[in-house]
Amino acid sequence: MYARFINVFACGILIFCTALAQPFPNKPIKFVVGYPPGGSGDFVTRTVGEAIAAELGQTAVIDNRPGAAGNLASEVVNKSPADGYTLLVGSNPYINKALYKKLPYDIEKDFQPISLLANGPMVIAVNSSLPVNNIKELIAYAKKNPDKLNFASSGNGSAPHLAGILFNSVAETDMLHIPFKGGAPAVQSLIAGDTQVIFGTSPVVLPQVRGGRIRALAITTQERSAAIPNIPGMKEAGLPDYNISFSFGLYAPIKTPPDELKKIFEAAIKVLKRLDIREKLATQGMDAAPSQSPQDFRLQNQRDAPMWSKLVDASGAKVD
Repeated sequence: MYARFINVFACGILIFCTALAQPFPNKPIKFVVGYPPGGSGDFVTRTVGEAIAAELGQTAVIDNRPGAAGNLASEVVNKSPADGYTLLVGSNPYINKALYKKLPYDIEKDFQPISLLANGPMVIAVNSSLPVNNIKELIAYAKKNPDKLNFASSGNGSAPHLAGILFNSVAETDMLHIPFKGGAPAVQSLIAGDTQVIFGTSPVVLPQVRGGRIRALAITTQERSAAIPNIPGMKEAGLPDYNISFSFGLYAPIKTPPDELKKIFEAAIKVLKRLDIREKLATQGMDAAPSQSPQDFRLQNQRDAPMWSKLVDASGAKVD
């Protein structure tokens, strides 16, 4: 009896030790994104996140946590174990640092940037009933009809929100911002006529443009995009001083072990170089944008920080 007990105990120890010895990853990887299903953040997360997990031999769990300009998603990841199994897909974190007086996390101390995933221009589109066909006509209409144009965005502090604020500043218009919890509900408000203009990411806006439900006027970068060849850039549209784009990157809790980070980074880079992934992103008006290293990604975010801070300060946009 005693010998049998010893054998059972030994087998239990062996199974436990074998489980501990399994290399990372040995269970599904969760990708937390601060936007609802149907938006650009969700599209990038599912497209790239699922491919990264598959490259690592695992499945992906997509956890949509919309709200507070991505802060809710950031909180979830910050409070998760730093073991490589919970990752954040988000936009440049210095946008929120400029917008919010207080954040429930520290951008520098709580998160480890892994790699940029994708970037691209945003699209300025209008409700089909609005009598404007280009950017010059939109500006003229906005000035002739003050306080009558509302622009939709995916939320306070989002890149589309700041794109609209920047447009008001450069074009000297005064369109009112109406935030939504994600790009999908924002574009639905435009289709319904509850808002008249949208500054939206291309995965959200382009399908509705192609379906004839809304009218695209321009993209938010100075030049045309190869991924969106039929829509003019801002130089061509007549507003050459206007230029802004959006991006999504991959982040982990700061104490995630270096070996796990290395495996995730290498999987991400391999995925982002795949032709099928690049083509899938291009159909939504985005370019795959792998970083040279996690450190390069961190430095790129820091280089962009003054631009976002300056934009937020100039616009007066603050979120408490």
